[in-house]
Amino acid sequence: MKMVKSLILGSAAGLIAMSGAQAADLPVKAKAVEYVRICSLYGAGFYYIPGTDTCIKLGGYLRVDLALNTNSDYSGQFSGNNGARNRFTNYYTARSRQDINIDTRTATEYGVVRTYFDAVFSWTTGNFAGAGTTPGSSAYSSIAGAQADGLTSQGSLGVYHAFIQFAGFTMGKTISQFDAPWVNYPANNFDSLVGGSGMVTGVNQFTYTAQFGNGVSGTLSAQDVVAYGQAGILNLTGATAGGMMGGTYGVNNTAGTRSPDLIGVLKVDQAWGLFQLSAVAHNNTVGYYGSNETTGHPSNNWGWAVQGALQIKNIPTGAGDTLNLQAVYTDGATRYNIQNLAPASYSMFGSTGLAGAYQSVAFANAPDAVYTGTTAANGSSLENIRTWGFRGGFNHNWDPYWSSGLYGAYAQVKYGNLGRTAVCANAAVLLALVGTCNPDFNVAQAGLITRWTPVKGLTFSADVNWTRIDQKYAGTVVSPLLAAPAKPATVYELRDQDSIVLLLRAQRNW
Repeated sequence: MKMVKSLILGSAAGLIAMSGAQAADLPVKAKAVEYVRICSLYGAGFYYIPGTDTCIKLGGYLRVDLALNTNSDYSGQFSGNNGARNRFTNYYTARSRQDINIDTRTATEYGVVRTYFDAVFSWTTGNFAGAGTTPGSSAYSSIAGAQADGLTSQGSLGVYHAFIQFAGFTMGKTISQFDAPWVNYPANNFDSLVGGSGMVTGVNQFTYTAQFGNGVSGTLSAQDVVAYGQAGILNLTGATAGGMMGGTYGVNNTAGTRSPDLIGVLKVDQAWGLFQLSAVAHNNTVGYYGSNETTGHPSNNWGWAVQGALQIKNIPTGAGDTLNLQAVYTDGATRYNIQNLAPASYSMFGSTGLAGAYQSVAFANAPDAVYTGTTAANGSSLENIRTWGFRGGFNHNWDPYWSSGLYGAYAQVKYGNLGRTAVCANAAVLLALVGTCNPDFNVAQAGLITRWTPVKGLTFSADVNWTRIDQKYAGTVVSPLLAAPAKPATVYELRDQDSIVLLLRAQRNW
């Protein structure tokens, strides 16, 4: 049997070998092989997609953050349980984030067609969602810090950029054209700087940019107002005592969209640095005075903002050093000064030395506009909130491995006669305010960051930030029970408050 089996197998092998040899003698057309080729047209990292004339570049980063004395990765202890400064306040927040971006470019007879996509996947420490003194009612939100545009599992998904560029047009989601090139970061990692616009996570827009030569360009843009452009339109008649203590002066009654924000930009970008002048028109549309259409509504009005930005490169302090400066003024367009990653309302508690007071508090609110009334008969028109501010940063390279940045920001918020009168009347009735009433306030910020880059693409940094809320109230208020931050119903001193945050970061770019 063994001999028969061996004979059969040997014969089969021989037949296969013979047929293979005969097949090899036949003429066969070789299959084309596509190799990945470097695309040098658009800089380092681009490759041709096999079989096409389109170039592609993949990039991204992995980031690990540890933020001390904050309930969020990018901000201070400014409101809610963050600002309560008690056992419901997180002492730290941790985040891990992966960023992925895809850049494609194709040369055409009309110029380069570009697409760009950038998304982040994050896992962040949850915010504490306390319910005050009710036993067993407090909890953590496991998806705190999630982006507004979606959730993935128990983390978060953020789509920061998704746009097409063609023949001078930009269509899709990217950084606002109003913003300075450094957006929120003149020299920092801390996200919540006031003093200028900073829609760093991108906003939907339709933009045209004309190049005039020698680094001079002009831009016209229409961008979505909903995601990051609205600070709120408050009906001050709807104020409550708890709301005011929490930094809300009324009921936000922003209506449906009527117009995108309309932006114009003039930019000079040359070897010495950059100058940019930006302007925006912002429509404020409010809902009804009361609960239905028959109550009427205030007329729409327009807000606006102007911003100037200046960058000076290679200053005498060292090679690669930069100085970034910007200033802004807004009238009914608050988010172009107190940008969307900075809070528009504050409620911060602290200690007091005033006899009879339990603690001190600073509360403040910065909407786009305010009004009063419940019907057309007793309702007012909209009154815009006015602000101004500035921010700046100095970046210095000590050597190829170490660098530091010194930065600061300031913003002032001012109410008109209608807003000031209504807020102070509410404070007197709802909070029994004794002393000086003035809803205007200032925000001052300063910080220092140091970075170490031991190898290319890997950076460790430490960023310490100080923020002061300089409110213009003085005296005392009587607060009701504030359940979520567990604050008792008692007397509080009105006093300025401070927040200090340390952000530690490790980031690997690729």
